[in-house]
Amino acid sequence: MTDRFVDPERAQFDAFKALPRDTKIHMLNLVRFKAKADYPADHPLAGQPLTGADAYAHYGKDSGAVFQRVGGRIVWRGTMEAMVIGPGDERWDAVFVAEYPNSGAFMEMVTDPVYRQAVVHRQAAVETSRLIRCNPDLSRTETIFG
Repeated sequence: MTDRFVDPERAQFDAFKALPRDTKIHMLNLVRFKAKADYPADHPLAGQPLTGADAYAHYGKDSGAVFQRVGGRIVWRGTMEAMVIGPGDERWDAVFVAEYPNSGAFMEMVTDPVYRQAVVHRQAAVETSRLIRCNPDLSRTETIFG
């Protein structure tokens, strides 16, 4: 079993696409960076002394305009301080929630040519990650906690 999750698998992406496309979504992002960025040999940044965090910053810079154009915004970000429930050695370097007006906007972003070029930075940066689609509808009546 591997703990390297950087890009979605086809079945997971198909399940995402099968969900309703007309409601606001929140995407919980948990990201662990590589100590050293790992670009393809033919990339201009290959061999440069960049950390995974540096490469992820390039990803954010290069994809940010597309993210904003489709209506995306960061609604929460934080710094992991301690694992309370879960594997004690698990760590996340970036933890944030991105909001999209609907899943169609997310699909538009990930298929945009500019975004697709920026993904090389994410792939160079990320050791492993989790991307979890959530429904932010606070008016739901079924309350599990609180």
